[in-house]
Amino acid sequence: MPELPEVETVLRGMENALLGKCIKAVKINRYDLRMPLPQDFGQRLTGKSINALERRGKYIIMHIGDNIHVILHLGMSGRVNIFPPNIPYKAQKHDHVVVTMGDGACFAFEDARRFGMVYIAEGSWKLEKRFASMGAEPLDDWSGGELYESLKNKKSPIKSALLDQRVVAGLGNIYVCETLFRALIDPLRLSNSITAKEAGDIVKHSRDILIEAIKAGGSSLKDYKHTDGSLGYFQHSFAVYNREGEKCSNNKCASNISRIVQSGRSTFYCSSCQK
Repeated sequence: MPELPEVETVLRGMENALLGKCIKAVKINRYDLRMPLPQDFGQRLTGKSINALERRGKYIIMHIGDNIHVILHLGMSGRVNIFPPNIPYKAQKHDHVVVTMGDGACFAFEDARRFGMVYIAEGSWKLEKRFASMGAEPLDDWSGGELYESLKNKKSPIKSALLDQRVVAGLGNIYVCETLFRALIDPLRLSNSITAKEAGDIVKHSRDILIEAIKAGGSSLKDYKHTDGSLGYFQHSFAVYNREGEKCSNNKCASNISRIVQSGRSTFYCSSCQK
């Protein structure tokens, strides 16, 4: 599933190509998505401008017209493909929603597995349960003190806690593994054992890693691509993720990277460096 850096990269691609433009036409190829689209979905958007886009966690919010908020989530395999005015749109098998702008630019939401979402938030999108309960944005004003307070009464492993979107928004399996390695924290440690200093280290390293990943265009594993079809390359900088059996990247460590399963997710870490 695309995580914060991948979603942020998609958002920036959409901003560059679509911001301020008027929607000329909307074609719906499938209405029965994860959240079924209403029959008047296209009609409600046609003729209106895309005034702003923003990201919250792993969601993209498109602010259209006076008071329409379209929520986009890429799910496991979703993509946003953008075709500038000078490049003809090439239909793909799983293009469910295709939007053409007034200048001829086009973007398509493609999702082979249909785990993603495109829908109109009725009323204030921020009051929806998924957003109202969402934790801090790690690139904003998230602090070590805030994380420490949220962890001190939790008995779950720290890896699981950091994947909880109510604790922090947007972090996923890849970047939590990488963060815990840099912070030298064992992913099996109980959350309530994390000290205030360690919480600060987690916040700092997660922010550093996310910024690095965004600069690299995210991590392209399996389905993820940029809006122009190109690949991210942060996967070439992984210290632990997907490196089971390989030597630890710490030159002073002679151990290999281990893999365990936590809550159905693979966790990669160095059992010697991370305590």
